[in-house]
Amino acid sequence: MYRIAMEKLLKWKQKTNRKPLIIEGARQVGKTWLMKEFGRQAYEDTVYINFDSNSRMAELFASDLDTDRLITGLELYAGCKILADNTLLIFDEVQEVPRALTSLKYFFENAPQYHIVCAGSLLGIALHQGTSFPVGKVDFLKLFPLSFREFLMATGKERFAELLDRQDFQMITTFKQTYTEALKHYYFVGGMPEAVQSFVESKDFNEVRDIQKRILAAYEQDFSKHAPNEIVPKIRMLWNSIPSQLAKENKKFIYGLIREGARAKEYETAILWLSDCGLVHKISRVNAAGIPLKAYEDLKAFKLFLVDVGLLGCMAGLHQRTLLDGNDLFTEFKGALTEQYVCQQLKTLEDLRIYYYTNDRGSCEVDFIVDTGEQIIPVEVKAEVNLKAKSLKTYQEKFSPEISVRTSMADYKRESWLVNLPLYLIDQITKL
Repeated sequence: MYRIAMEKLLKWKQKTNRKPLIIEGARQVGKTWLMKEFGRQAYEDTVYINFDSNSRMAELFASDLDTDRLITGLELYAGCKILADNTLLIFDEVQEVPRALTSLKYFFENAPQYHIVCAGSLLGIALHQGTSFPVGKVDFLKLFPLSFREFLMATGKERFAELLDRQDFQMITTFKQTYTEALKHYYFVGGMPEAVQSFVESKDFNEVRDIQKRILAAYEQDFSKHAPNEIVPKIRMLWNSIPSQLAKENKKFIYGLIREGARAKEYETAILWLSDCGLVHKISRVNAAGIPLKAYEDLKAFKLFLVDVGLLGCMAGLHQRTLLDGNDLFTEFKGALTEQYVCQQLKTLEDLRIYYYTNDRGSCEVDFIVDTGEQIIPVEVKAEVNLKAKSLKTYQEKFSPEISVRTSMADYKRESWLVNLPLYLIDQITKL
């Protein structure tokens, strides 16, 4: 299965000032597979160490963190010689042994010749809990579920994925039926590697749903197993409220939808926990449009999206017929899935900061505002071909951005200030 992240790993290998690399991402997005596949493709040998329930590794890292001693210990454990240039060292579930995380600092300072990649499904939490962390001594890579482009490649449509990158809009429009079909499938299957793999092999939507249910059940188990006891019920309630939050016309997160009388203070830690796990994307509101957008962030108002569009459909109990045949019952939730999809694709683009905009009266709302570092791009999301974009016009008149983007099922079209970008092209937004 092709992952764009592989190209980033190959670049990391070539860097002269290479630091140990930490891959962050939610559970089951394919971190372990990616690290092993990278070892297989780019190195003669791979030494894979899983730190989960590994008492021998806990002992090895418990005493001093002398890198020569650690390498000797790892060689004895793996039963092979570790050659700095030709061996990839993989530390998986590294958060289970916090001292192993701390050791990365010493590997960077005293033994930078070793190639080390690490991952862990709850790494984000370990990092925020003040584990003695090697700040500035490691590189980071975020891994998300497969993007729509990766999904096209996984399902044998590599030529169609290349076409998107070439931005051959005329040809793309000619074959829009193929993209629309693939997009419907992606809304249902999502980008979790196991679900995509199953879909590619069997085209069985029921099997895909079963896999998604299993993944969601594993997430729920993580809540009980790893979160502090007192916040587990809050995490659960908040997590289960997300589909109904996104089904609203205005998708701003409302605590009262979790339970009547709920207050922000009670749920802040739960949101932080889900966010650190990579299970939710928190998109904050801005009330103006200068660079950097972060300066205009309103921390009290935000939207919460899930890690994956397929999991959202599964949580909402959407049936494949409803989704694939375009049922009327589905109209209410179509906006939620479409915004979720757009958020998910934008998240895979590097160095992009994502917010949403409403004015103080609440009479104008723009679904996403994207800060590329050089320009601010407002993005209006439409689930259908209905192209009325009143809010975008109001925003345009007030802030005069270079371009505004309306993304929908309509064909590509560029007007004076407005680019109509088909949903399947949304990942091209920074290249417009």
